[in-house]
Amino acid sequence: MEDSDTLTHALIGAVVTTVLSWFVPLAPIAGGAVTAYLQGTDTQGGVRSGALSGLIALVPLGLLGLAIVGFVGIFTLDPTGTAVSLIVVVAALLVGALYVVGLSALGGYLGAYLTAEYELKRRSEPVERHP
Repeated sequence: MEDSDTLTHALIGAVVTTVLSWFVPLAPIAGGAVTAYLQGTDTQGGVRSGALSGLIALVPLGLLGLAIVGFVGIFTLDPTGTAVSLIVVVAALLVGALYVVGLSALGGYLGAYLTAEYELKRRSEPVERHP
């Protein structure tokens, strides 16, 4: 696959992760699996494309974190409170990055594995011929 296809598939997986994360626990697995399934690659490529999908999905998380820091800073009007909230958000972003990228990579592995299994099963089934 071309790099533009990889980026397109990773963007689709990131959208799946972002939308499902509001409703489904462990949603990055689904986003990574969709990315790798669309990519149609081996498991190593699936892990890479799933992780890329997770990195793209971190953008909305980072923007939300910055909004929280700004919101807390406006209402506290205290530089110490803003600094503490910034530290908490940075720590949450690091943990969130491990969570999202790690689970997306796992989903990429599973998506690539399912793609390989589906192709193997499809090739082993006899083709029905209609007269």
